[in-house]
Parts: sequence; structure tokens; C-alpha cells
Amino acid sequence: MSELGIALIAAGAAIVGSIATGWYTRSAGLRQAEAARRAGERQADALLETVRMTLREQAAVRVLDLRRQTYVRFLEAAETRILAERSGAGGGGDEGLLERALGTVLLEGPAEVASAAQVLADRLRRHEAPDDVVEAKLAFVSAARQAVNESLPAR
Repeated sequence: MSELGIALIAAGAAIVGSIATGWYTRSAGLRQAEAARRAGERQADALLETVRMTLREQAAVRVLDLRRQTYVRFLEAAETRILAERSGAGGGGDEGLLERALGTVLLEGPAEVASAAQVLADRLRRHEAPDDVVEAKLAFVSAARQAVNESLPAR
């Protein structure tokens, strides 16, 4: 074989080798790009789930804070009525304050707390014995505590 033939064979082998190497390199690059895209999608999904969880937790905390405020307002109104009963100096706005606070507790719930609040308000309206009123107040506080503790977001 002449030198020209050997050069052509060598050049042809080099070209075929380059094409084969390029093809495999391209295939590997495409696989790497696809793997990187999938990893990016998984990372984005994880971030979105974290944001969703955070938003749900924040919403639960806002609801819990609203419930606490509602229960505290009712308890304050009830205490005002209890003190007015004990001292004999009833204020005209006490009944309206208690009714508004009771209404918010009935709306906010849950049913156990609303029921306990209703019992306390009824006993106050009927001017029942102080021990009965205190018993109803303690039942309300217990139901409110239980409702708040059950509503706390898990950590």
C-alpha cells in the first residue's frame, strides 16, 4: 500500500473515531442534562411543598390566635358580669358585652366550647348561685384550653 492509501485509511479512521466519540459524548451530555432537569424539578417541588406547609401553619396559627382572642373576650365579659353580681353594681352595658362575646364564641366554636359558654351565660342571666357560676366558668375554661391545645400546629 502506498503512503497515500495509508494516510487515507488513517484519516478515515480518525474521522469515524471522532464521529463515534462525538455521538457518545452528545448522548452522555443529553443524559446529564435530563438528570439535571429532573433534579431541578424535584428541588422546585420540595421548595413549593415547604412554602405550602408554611402557609398552612401560618393560617392555623392565625385561626388559633383568633380563637384565643374570642375566648378571652368572652371570659372578660363573664368576669365583668360575675363581679357586678357580687358587688351588686350592675353596669348597663355588661349584658350587651356578654351577649356579643357569646355570639362570637358560638360562631368560632368548636361545639364543646360554644356549649360551655352558653351554659355560663345562661347561669349568669338567671343569677344562679355563685358556686354554679364558678363551676360553669371553670367548665368553659377547660373546654377552651382543650380546643386551643388540640388546634396547636404540630412541630
